[in-house]
Amino acid sequence: MFQSRTHNCGELRLSNAGENVTIVGWLENVREVGSNFAFCVLRDYYGTTQVVIENEEMMKVIKPINKESTISVTGTVRERESKNTKIPTGEIEVVPSKIEILGKCRHNQLPFEINKSKDADENTRLKYRYLDLRNPAVKSNIILRCQVVAELRRLMTEKGFLEITTPILTASSPEGARDYLVPARNHPGKFYALPQAPQQFKQLLMTSGFDRYFQIAPCFRDEDARADRTPGEFYQLDMEMAFATQDDVLSTLEDVLVPVFQKYGKYSRVSPAPFRHIPFNEAMERYGSDKPDLRIDLEIQDVTAVVQGCGFGPFDGNTVKAVAVDDFTQARKWIDKLLVDVEVQTGNKACWVKVDENGELTGGISKFLVNCKDAFVEKLNLKPGSFVCMAAGKKSAAQKTAGVIRTMLGKRVPGHFDEDQYALCWIVDFPMYEIGEESGALEFCHNPFSMPQGGMQALLDAEGDTEKLLAINANQYDLVCNGYESASGAVRNHDPEIMVKAFEMVGLGEEDVKAKFPAMYNAFTYGAPPHAGAAPGVDRLIMLLTGEESIREVITFPMNKNAQDLMMDAPTSVEQHQLDTVHIALNIKE
Repeated sequence: MFQSRTHNCGELRLSNAGENVTIVGWLENVREVGSNFAFCVLRDYYGTTQVVIENEEMMKVIKPINKESTISVTGTVRERESKNTKIPTGEIEVVPSKIEILGKCRHNQLPFEINKSKDADENTRLKYRYLDLRNPAVKSNIILRCQVVAELRRLMTEKGFLEITTPILTASSPEGARDYLVPARNHPGKFYALPQAPQQFKQLLMTSGFDRYFQIAPCFRDEDARADRTPGEFYQLDMEMAFATQDDVLSTLEDVLVPVFQKYGKYSRVSPAPFRHIPFNEAMERYGSDKPDLRIDLEIQDVTAVVQGCGFGPFDGNTVKAVAVDDFTQARKWIDKLLVDVEVQTGNKACWVKVDENGELTGGISKFLVNCKDAFVEKLNLKPGSFVCMAAGKKSAAQKTAGVIRTMLGKRVPGHFDEDQYALCWIVDFPMYEIGEESGALEFCHNPFSMPQGGMQALLDAEGDTEKLLAINANQYDLVCNGYESASGAVRNHDPEIMVKAFEMVGLGEEDVKAKFPAMYNAFTYGAPPHAGAAPGVDRLIMLLTGEESIREVITFPMNKNAQDLMMDAPTSVEQHQLDTVHIALNIKE
């Protein structure tokens, strides 16, 4: 017995028949059968219980109560004549002697039916999220989230990691996304920033002599929403290890995550540890993505040498990538839809060709491949019934477009997508540098805090030579699960001299490094241990475990796609005196 009840709504069984009990919860439904007879469903966190009204007195009490009001029911448990085997309490019902309203719902019409809230418009669901969460199917994701977070904490603690919280108000840092800024009242014109990640703090903890750190860390980034990314804030299992190598981090995360997938995951199979290691360049060549979905058995092949000079304009001077499938029976309309979808997603056009029953190329651009047919067929190991979809362009664009083709073909053509599993791998050997798409200049590719493979010598050997700099790999790694980046990490650059040299390559000198990362730079000059870490995303992990397609389904109070909290009406305007207090004047352009 606890609170004002003797039992919860998921607890009563046939063994309780004859007992006088008190249950409390939300009035989910009332079904009147006669003038003095009705079936009611009472729901709480734990389940539902049927309450049967059999007299005029109780009917007068229950009839004016709106659905979703909270009530207390005291009465006798008895065996049900018509049992419901689908619920744990389906063998009993409660005949009330007393019904009391605890919290009245003052609305005759709800924004949506609670048990069907997932069918409602998303913005309506978010505005009335407290009603949406009453739906057991919605609530179950949040319960699972709590269980998984508790399991992660347990497993990390068992491995000797200390849970240490790091500051929320900190300095702005170039992490690759826009900061959320907080004005400092006592320091006019200056701002705190909400951390995009605890990156510098966890590295400082290693420098401070802590050996193993973790936290379920809130991170804040002013970036656009996607199905697998929520705007505003998200949570990650942030971890770092001193005197550690890449293999130390990867094996630790495998030991932690595999049991979580096995215990809480929707799918029956999980990749066994150690996970497969795929170098970045290989991933782009074979899968067209640095986050490949390995549940798909198709791979990309390079046909550039075979088709050059065939007379098809888009191939001339470009890289050409192809994805082939056998036993293809789809109609031309299906192919046209595929091409449209590829172009919408990538901005690039795709082309195609089929092999007929006689082994001849037909359809699409087949007329351009007449002279290279034999080499083309041999290269792709084609046979009657094969279908080939191709992408052309600069190498990177051709790879990425072919990656989209691979995914679409794999999921749309039967027999190539083994969905019921968690297919995990490590993407390793990321390039240290890249040419920025907007700037056209050399930039850090993934993480500026990573140790370049080869250390100082690799940087010295490549200094002044862009091609050599682009060839330097970093000790960086991503965990990929079913086509989603699920964790990212690196062996850190703990040597201030190597750090300065790495930043010099992108046009930033020692003074810039000191200015941007003063605490970390100075700390490293006092003797820093080699250290490495990673950060699996908690929200994305829960999304994968539940099989949900939108990350907002596993966040208790998510924002919408426009980074608005419709329930709390945030962001919102503030009073002028609040702006004056923090020395801010608005300059809003129409």
